[in-house]
Amino acid sequence: MRVFDASSIIHAWDNYPVKQFPGLWNWMAEQMSDKNIVIPRVAFDEITNKTAECTDWLKSARVEKLEVNNAIAQEALRIRGLLGISGDAYHPKGVGENDIFIIAIASIHQAVLISNEGRQQRLPDIPKKRKIPAVCTMNEVAIPCISFLEFIRQSKVVFG
Repeated sequence: MRVFDASSIIHAWDNYPVKQFPGLWNWMAEQMSDKNIVIPRVAFDEITNKTAECTDWLKSARVEKLEVNNAIAQEALRIRGLLGISGDAYHPKGVGENDIFIIAIASIHQAVLISNEGRQQRLPDIPKKRKIPAVCTMNEVAIPCISFLEFIRQSKVVFG
């Protein structure tokens, strides 16, 4: 299973237009139908706030939207603790609340997270400044996190 962050779907939507890359989007729809690609509800809501056309496409592809449940909420709390985030004290340069839920969903489902959030070459000294890919690489989290392009490359699918 692959869990998509809003940044990845929006990146794909903006850089691989459906009319020019129909094979890619048909394959993505098949992956969604087979539940190989899923989207956390919080990510879906972010997409809805940014691009109605992409949201309509996701709905037509019947993407499964994963909700936050008790296990995911507990995992999110654990990750927040690892980052030293208490209350609403998120750092503007680091992960936000939705990001924490997205990471927790990937963790609970033992899934690969697809995120196009910027990679931090050097980890910030303050853990709460870490972005999604850096949080995923923490030993206590250890979730594979790849970009949309890496996802396409790993699939080895040829779109003709």
